[in-house]
Amino acid sequence: MAEAYIIDAVRTPRGIGKQGKGALAAEHPQHLAATVLKAIKDRNHLDTSTVDDVIWSVSTQDGLQAGDMGRMASLDAGYDITSSGTTLDRFCGGGITSVNLAAAQVMSGMENCIVAGGTEMMSLTAQMAKEKMQAGLKPPMMGSYNERLQKVHPQSHQGICGDAIASMEGFTREELDEIGYRSQQRAAEAIAAGRFDKSIVPVVDDKGNVLLDNDEYPRPQTTMEGLAQLEPAFTKIADAALDAKGTTFRKLVNQKYPDLEIKNFHHAGNSSGVVDGAAAVLVTSADYGRKHGLKPRARIVATANMGDDPTLMLNAPVPAAKKVLAKAGLSIDDIDLFEINEAFAVVAAKFVRDLGLSWDKVNVNGGSIALGHPIGATGSILIGTIIDELERRGGRYGLVTMCAAGGMAPAIIVERVADYLD
Repeated sequence: MAEAYIIDAVRTPRGIGKQGKGALAAEHPQHLAATVLKAIKDRNHLDTSTVDDVIWSVSTQDGLQAGDMGRMASLDAGYDITSSGTTLDRFCGGGITSVNLAAAQVMSGMENCIVAGGTEMMSLTAQMAKEKMQAGLKPPMMGSYNERLQKVHPQSHQGICGDAIASMEGFTREELDEIGYRSQQRAAEAIAAGRFDKSIVPVVDDKGNVLLDNDEYPRPQTTMEGLAQLEPAFTKIADAALDAKGTTFRKLVNQKYPDLEIKNFHHAGNSSGVVDGAAAVLVTSADYGRKHGLKPRARIVATANMGDDPTLMLNAPVPAAKKVLAKAGLSIDDIDLFEINEAFAVVAAKFVRDLGLSWDKVNVNGGSIALGHPIGATGSILIGTIIDELERRGGRYGLVTMCAAGGMAPAIIVERVADYLD
């Protein structure tokens, strides 16, 4: 089997995902995607007529985010018309899956050069959800509201699922707040030290004016005392009626776990931030890299996909990590760095506890609680982040995984490449 290598990885800064407040909120999502696609092209002197495909991730493929962004954004970025594009949806996990599919294509020998990545403008998706509710449509849920499916696999709101897991697993509010505080402190340190500078490319308008060149969401002033004062975010929504039958998000969880008392733990300070952003990763074969004089930064060692209970939704990262480690023939101790998406603090808490990890190896530059979670893009961002940090530390292996709606988790292990391919 051929090897697949990551040549480069870039991302936009993450802008606050609110209309009228975020620096990127007025942009077209294709513009964010085109920004990183153009950066990958320019930084690597990429002849885009040799790009076999652009594999892109977008979770909410509606409104301005519909219409195969992989193809449209690559055209907007000035790619050759012979470079095709496709767009996928694995909810939050799509940004890893786009890279994993690129690796599979290269490793199978079917393709030689693929740009993978993702985009999400949550400032748009939040507005779309609001407009649908104002129009009298059902509140958005993970997947469609299929009564037949809900009877077999009841699926609730992700925040309620986070609270349910915390209640079930015995985590305390203070433990989860500590994860939120740690995320902010580590992100602040990383930003001050310029650890994201290698990957971040500024977003500019059509006149060349810089719209955003730094992450907009972090709150370095966060304290444990301040977090303790925040009200839980999902108390009201847990018991809001979803239909005439009185179905609620809480009842959907209790339909499968009738004895579970769901306590409310998560809030804005220990949950992922609502942001806009995009990321791109260049994946090639060894032969392509040699022919075009490209220096690989990492080798893709193994990838995996895992499903788990869709009712609890967020628990697949641990089995996904175990699966990808087994595929790679590696142990937990072989991994130098882990990135687990901080969708909610409990996801990271359970990941670290169940795998027996040290926080010294996990989310060392903060995570989505501090930096934000542009859903379809986050996985690609994390892959770039872990490669940057492996290079900075001289580490060898990094593992990235994240939960996704429907009870899923993709995963990937990368190995830092120190020199040119022999």
